[in-house]
Amino acid sequence: MVGQMIFTGLLCGALLGFVMQRGRFCLTGGFRDMFLAKDYRMFYALLIAIAIQSIGVFALIQMGLIQFKSGSFAWLGTIIGSFVFGIGIVLAGGCATGTWYRAGEGLIGSWIALFAYMLMSAVMKSGVLVPVNEAFKGYTVPTNSIPATFGTSVWPFILILTAITLYLVVKHLRKPKVAIPALRAKRTGLAHLLFEKRWHPFVTAILVGLIAMLAWPLSEATGRMSGLGITTPSANILQYMVTGDSEKYINWGVFLVLGILIGSFIAAKASREFRFRAPDAKTTISSFSGGILMGFGASLAGGCSIGNGLVMTAMMTWQGWVSLSFIILGTWTASYFVYVRPRLQAKKQHSASVTVA
Repeated sequence: MVGQMIFTGLLCGALLGFVMQRGRFCLTGGFRDMFLAKDYRMFYALLIAIAIQSIGVFALIQMGLIQFKSGSFAWLGTIIGSFVFGIGIVLAGGCATGTWYRAGEGLIGSWIALFAYMLMSAVMKSGVLVPVNEAFKGYTVPTNSIPATFGTSVWPFILILTAITLYLVVKHLRKPKVAIPALRAKRTGLAHLLFEKRWHPFVTAILVGLIAMLAWPLSEATGRMSGLGITTPSANILQYMVTGDSEKYINWGVFLVLGILIGSFIAAKASREFRFRAPDAKTTISSFSGGILMGFGASLAGGCSIGNGLVMTAMMTWQGWVSLSFIILGTWTASYFVYVRPRLQAKKQHSASVTVA
């Protein structure tokens, strides 16, 4: 069982890290671009991954191969935590999974954000902030499942999601394309496709959705009744390092996140994108602060942009879709203060100086 847990966890994580690194599957950038550039490609890609996982996982549930219980909906913690998490990922320069795979590329700033994220997640789950975490999660409604709320099957909701996703994707693909100059290929065949050619976000999303679906039976086979998850496993690593309690803290999810690091490193090295890059003082402070907010928010919300925004949305829960909405809102709020407001102030100051002159 232990060998199976290590092998399948690392394998699934490595696949995810490899695909995300090569496909630049960055939800932080995607949510930010929705606000700054009105570019919805990454959001549509996320919907593709959600729809594929939803269809696959609920098919597995109907076949009796896996189990899932949506539980109750801790609405207050989900709303506040997701909003804070959204702010944090802008400051950190990447979401939870993005921080793991960028750490595999050699970004020191991502290592700093990752450490802060792990630290705060552990403090929220087993440290001095446990009472705060539990207090917010005390505000719940008994039903988390959207279909159960309406007393119907999950499949109409999956059908609606799939139809909306297909409509948005087809509409986007029909838009006139802007020709982007490409560098001359230095590789051929499979090496070119895997490590040199730019991956389309929608192709990456299909692969992410399939990996997310695969995570469910692999995880449940080891006794962990869940799919992809980043926050709790990240906290578990630090908790294990402090306590040495492998039975309590080492599970399939821990090897999943370690696998993301490995897969990203392999992809970055093979595509010649790996290099150590040290941040300046301002970026260091921003990365650490963002990591702290990510750990606090994700713990409060019961998941990050993957655990809630990809997995719990696919499971058609209120927690997933409410969390995704407030993560996006938090990202937009931070983007305004980090990107838009400074530009407006600089433009205003420039106009004033020109007028005076």
